Amino acid sequence: MSNTGILYSFIGGAIVGAAAALLLAPEKGENTRRRKEILQQKGILCSDNEIDALVEQLTEEMDAK
Repeated sequence: MSNTGILYSFIGGAIVGAAAALLLAPEKGENTRRRKEILQQKGILCSDNEIDALVEQLTEEMDAK
């Protein structure tokens, strides 16, 4: 496969991935940010890495069922 073909494949995959993310997102980013702010106001501090790790763990547990 030529370099151009690889580039087009990468761009196509990126477009498909972005479209899937938009269609499958559970809620708007604005709502998600608001929830994070509420947690911070209540003294629950989570970094983005901790949240990502929790989401990954929950996804793996749901896939195992």
